[in-house]
Amino acid sequence: MYKLLLCWRYLRTRYIALASIVSVTLGVATMIVVNAVMDGFAHEMQGRMNDILSDVIVTSRSLEGMPNPEWHMEEIRNVGGDAVVGMTPTAQVPAMLGYYSRGQYFTRQVQIIGIDPATYDSVSSFGNYLQHPENREQLDFQLKNGGYDIVDHQAEDPSKAMPREQMEVAGWEHRRAVAAFDKRLEVDTPPPVAEDDTAAGIDNPFANVAAPVDNTFDPATEQHIGAVLGIGLCSHRVPDGSDSFQLLPGDDVEIYFPSAGRPPEFRGKKFTITDFYESKMAQYDMSYMFVPLEKFQDMRGMVAPATGVRFVNAIQIKLRPGADINAFRDKLRDHFQLHLYNVSTWRDMEGPLLAAIQTETLVLNVLLFLIIAVAGFGILAIFFMIVVEKTRDIGILKSLGASSSGVLGIFLSYGFSLGMVGAGLGIVGGLLFVKYINEIADVLGRLTGTPVFDPTIYYLYKIPTIVEPFTVTWIALGAMLIAVLASVLPARRAARLHPVEALRFE
Repeated sequence: MYKLLLCWRYLRTRYIALASIVSVTLGVATMIVVNAVMDGFAHEMQGRMNDILSDVIVTSRSLEGMPNPEWHMEEIRNVGGDAVVGMTPTAQVPAMLGYYSRGQYFTRQVQIIGIDPATYDSVSSFGNYLQHPENREQLDFQLKNGGYDIVDHQAEDPSKAMPREQMEVAGWEHRRAVAAFDKRLEVDTPPPVAEDDTAAGIDNPFANVAAPVDNTFDPATEQHIGAVLGIGLCSHRVPDGSDSFQLLPGDDVEIYFPSAGRPPEFRGKKFTITDFYESKMAQYDMSYMFVPLEKFQDMRGMVAPATGVRFVNAIQIKLRPGADINAFRDKLRDHFQLHLYNVSTWRDMEGPLLAAIQTETLVLNVLLFLIIAVAGFGILAIFFMIVVEKTRDIGILKSLGASSSGVLGIFLSYGFSLGMVGAGLGIVGGLLFVKYINEIADVLGRLTGTPVFDPTIYYLYKIPTIVEPFTVTWIALGAMLIAVLASVLPARRAARLHPVEALRFE
């Protein structure tokens, strides 16, 4: 009992120990906040990756694709059984996007993906990332007569989202206005002297593979094959944080892509933008373009002329929650010939990025844990000072019958008490900081004049956080362990003091 009484007295009266408690508190709180934010960002990013890529993907190693996707999906279902809850075939190939904006011709590298609108939502959250409410219900690749989102529908607080005023006219209104302008331009512009772009001095690499022109086509009342473009392909951020659009739903674009077969041909086709895709992942929003699967198969020659069998490049698979994705992948690898197919999970496809996040989290934890280690050295120094200062008191205790193990226990208990108090306060402070982190960020932003968390950079409207009980537990236990270890050497020195030697000069 006397051990606990002495520990409590020192905690109350030895204000020098407050420095060690504060160090432990700050270290624990910082680690909890950093881990919560890192876990939040990682969870948000991995969730979007999984939503975009589905759980397991079977891809053909050739751009010509795999024939008869129905047979392949039946084989996959035989292997997976009830674990498979959704499948969809896709055709994907690198392509070049071309369009005019304000008199300038732009080209962008894209990944054009042919999808089946009826089944693609069964393996991903594709529909949630579209900008028209009707397309979020069921995509049909048809241009809509207005109604596109003016404010980002993914924002939890629309008041914090920058309005997209250009989207007010998106759809048929914009298309008719562009068609009327082009018609007036044709009347007012004299015929060109040059026969083609090269003769006119314009370096257009696609001049010889231009998309076919239909003189009977009326852009004011008709559209080309619909396409959904990643929003990053058609817009860019301006300094005030708003989006400036070079293209809107209703505009036409040209796509140039290699055909299937031997030898591949370079083909061009016009498409009409019917919606934008915004997943908040820049690598996807700035490279993906979605078109109807059957139309794309016909355009690219992915249909056997003799049999009518269609080809696809990949089959995306969604598994039921809780299914072992890696085990399912391994079963498919055993079932299909790996020299013809590549079977991978979404984690396999994004492995380097996920590994980089894990490494960054580990390094941050090691560096932040050094803060608590500094507190441990403070405890070590304080305890050595206490042993020197309280040599007489230690001698009296031992002369009254206190054992060496009892004296050792006093200092170890004191170190454990410092660690426990510091860790407890750190847990409370860290959890409170995590709970109100967005409000704190807003206050700091107003005080400094610079936003701490800018949604225009991160494409998120609040700082994501996830508190893992296991993480909080090991941080607290680690802090207490450091405090106890730091008190071992001073405790052993105090325990070895002989009462006669301790009281010799008293």
